[in-house]
Amino acid sequence: MQYTTSYQSYSSTGLFSNLVLDYLNDDNKVKSLYAYRPDLKGIEEAIQIKSKSGINRTVLVAELKKQYDLVITSENVTRNIDSLLNENVFTICTAHQPNLFTGHLYFIYKIIHAIKLAAELNQQFVGFSFVPVYYMGSEDADLQELGSIHIDGVDYKWNTHQRGAVGRMTIDDELIFMLSEIENQLSDKEFGKEISSHIKSCYSKGKSIQQATFELVNSLFQDYGLVVLIPDNTDLKYLFKDVMKKELTENFSHFTLQESIKEIEKDYKIQTVGRDINLFYLKDDIRERIEFNENQYQIVNTNIVFTKEEILNELNQYPERFSPNVVLRPLYQELILPNIVFIGGGGELAYWLEFKNIFKLAELPLPVLILRNSFTILKSNIVNEIHKMGFGLSDFYKGTDELFLQLLRKRSKNDLKLNETKTKLAQLYSEIKSVVSSIDQTLTIHTEALHTKALKKIISLEKKMIRAEKRKNNELFKEIESIHAHFFNNGVLQERVDSILSMYAKYGDAFIKAVYESSNSLDHQFCNLIIK
Repeated sequence: MQYTTSYQSYSSTGLFSNLVLDYLNDDNKVKSLYAYRPDLKGIEEAIQIKSKSGINRTVLVAELKKQYDLVITSENVTRNIDSLLNENVFTICTAHQPNLFTGHLYFIYKIIHAIKLAAELNQQFVGFSFVPVYYMGSEDADLQELGSIHIDGVDYKWNTHQRGAVGRMTIDDELIFMLSEIENQLSDKEFGKEISSHIKSCYSKGKSIQQATFELVNSLFQDYGLVVLIPDNTDLKYLFKDVMKKELTENFSHFTLQESIKEIEKDYKIQTVGRDINLFYLKDDIRERIEFNENQYQIVNTNIVFTKEEILNELNQYPERFSPNVVLRPLYQELILPNIVFIGGGGELAYWLEFKNIFKLAELPLPVLILRNSFTILKSNIVNEIHKMGFGLSDFYKGTDELFLQLLRKRSKNDLKLNETKTKLAQLYSEIKSVVSSIDQTLTIHTEALHTKALKKIISLEKKMIRAEKRKNNELFKEIESIHAHFFNNGVLQERVDSILSMYAKYGDAFIKAVYESSNSLDHQFCNLIIK
């Protein structure tokens, strides 16, 4: 597999929030929201602080070994797990739910980013070692999102009646049938049988989704030494028991988060507002919110209630029955792992930037926050067509209408934006305001309203002109749409729609190697990976 790469700034894509871009650019407005810069100096500072945090490495390693007892893995993974007992070994972590067959491509991209960064830090820091970790968010109950996958234009959905945490659901006949349909679709691709074999060996009837995901991710990345952690674990949650008790009795995260939100929302959109109690109750097929009403704890949508004494006793005996939501999950991760870097998407970083004061109250250090790598995979013939039109790759992160207008401006004598007309209109109404204000000041408001009304008519006329040009240049617009579809599927970025199954079926393990080689560890840029 031959390929080239083209990088561009995240801001040039128009796909990332102002909060994340300001974070990357070290804007003063966000300096109070994080602990360290996403660079080597920040990582060095994080190591010094994390070294003092007292991670229970013995329990962590013991539980990891139990989880790996059920699979065959590489010496690299085994060595990395054993090394976590040493105080000078730290983790580079990314997290994601157990989407069926890994789901969208960015699931893979964030894992590869963690692997690449760990490898580079092992070269940069003498006396320390770094282990890449995939932390599985298997307690998520959003089957609508996790139970579907898109492969080369075909959507598959798992039709199951199971409820609760998706990771605890078991593979049933419906999923086996879905898998057979996917196998049929992939069979004519060069590496289709290979990736199908990977999946079939991991997804067997009766096995839990979290176990199947564990095995599939291990099979794809064991040679890189990636450690997969399933945190839905009694002994690991026991370590988190005191934080959960503090949440149940003090609502500490809720009050702290509301204070942070008041400051952040002055400049940015809020990612999550949390709840009064940021814990779920997790038992059998139940994963429901815990609420405190009328001096008792109620499990929403059930008849289960606890007194304060009863729920604390439940927590003490069965910590695995309590599940942190999006607000407390980062604290759980950082309490059980000797972690110094968290790699997440734009949305993930946005909510982590709300949590600094919650970490402080829980007496836990924040990790360095790094925006995961993003990729768009393109064939070289598509890139050639883009260049023939006179565009660059970055242009195609704009909308099709904007691209169409940009191309027409190059080829047409017509001004479809009527900018000069709108400027003259503004001048005209400015002159009218000057005249009427000298007669009656209240008439200026009426004049402004007339200007707004006239401007709306001009904008409406622009839209009609564009529609007329589209009809006249229908083939050209279709060509732009066709190329744009390689970047976006119905307005959604490629990496949030397509899956590794499609790419692996076409290119095999060479695709994973290409993404690894093209990944930036600390250089924050968006990558277009062009396959020849």
